[in-house]
Amino acid sequence: MPMDKQIYCRRDDEPHLRDDDLAGKVARYIQYVALVDTTHLNVMAIGRTIILSGSVANEAEVGCVEQAAASVIGVHLVENTVTIRHH
Repeated sequence: MPMDKQIYCRRDDEPHLRDDDLAGKVARYIQYVALVDTTHLNVMAIGRTIILSGSVANEAEVGCVEQAAASVIGVHLVENTVTIRHH
């Protein structure tokens, strides 16, 4: 089944992105690889520093989104303030 809109692709591997462009790239990558509900997750970038905030379902997902963000080409630092969502 073809996808109308690709979430993440190799052309996203531009190493010189900053700010909003880098934040968008990281958000797409987290959705693509982490298999985490990102409805309540916020991704911001200041230069090449990524700031993660919001909430996820459990402790494992907190680490998963941080690891995914850190693995994106162009990211130099990740500040993770993500909390666990209480149902």
